[in-house]
Formats: sequence, C-alpha cells, structure tokens
Amino acid sequence: MNFEQSLAIAIVFVWLGMVLAISFLETPLKFRAPGVDVPTGLGIGRLIFRALNTVEVVLALALVAVLVTDRPDATTAVTAGVTVAILALQVVLVRPRLTRRTNLVLAGDDVPHSYAHHAYIALEVAKVLGLLATGIVLLS
Repeated sequence: MNFEQSLAIAIVFVWLGMVLAISFLETPLKFRAPGVDVPTGLGIGRLIFRALNTVEVVLALALVAVLVTDRPDATTAVTAGVTVAILALQVVLVRPRLTRRTNLVLAGDDVPHSYAHHAYIALEVAKVLGLLATGIVLLS
C-alpha cells in the first residue's frame, strides 16, 4: 500500500465518521434535548450542516486529488465518483431548498409539506454506503 492509497483511506473514513456522527447521531438527538424548540433546532442544524458540507467538499476534493495522482482501478474510481456526485447533489440541489424552507419556518410563515428533507436523508444514506464501498475497495 502506497502513501496515496493510505491517505485516500484516511480521507474516506474520516469523512464517513463525520457524516455518521452528525447526520445520524447529533441531528436526531438535538430535537430531543430539553428546551430545544423547532426554530432553535433548525438554527443549530443550519450552522452544523453548513460546516459539515464545507468540510465534506474539502474532503471530496482531497480524495479526488489523491485518486487522480494515484490512478485508481475502475471500481475505486466509480465508488468514489458516485460518492462525490451524491455530495454534489445534496449541496447544489437539496440544501438550497432546505435553506429556503428553514428561512420560512424561522420567519414564522406557514410552510407547506416538502420532500426535500426526505431526499437529503436518502442521499445521506447513499453517501454513507458509497463511502463504505470506497473504503472497502481501497482496503482490498
């Protein structure tokens, strides 16, 4: 195993750990904390996910740079590429919709039902699976 491959593995598993800790642990628990109402939880979530997505973009760019340097096999390139594409969908398509919806809720407006949150969660699960697949392929 060369340095680039080791670095790619580290990037993938750090990224995976961040997504699991924030999306699947912190986020659901935040709304169960005493005294946290929906507007407060949304405000906290907005800050946390902005920070998470920023770090994810940096990690995705680092992973792509390392893999381009190392010239991975096709399976690694596909699993990593799909994972990065999922992140791009979340950041470019779904997050802006969630931000607009959060703005309305925080302004006290009536907010119609939206499936954007469900789409984000589905993409988050797919991204976790993509990161796991990429990590496993890199380790093998």
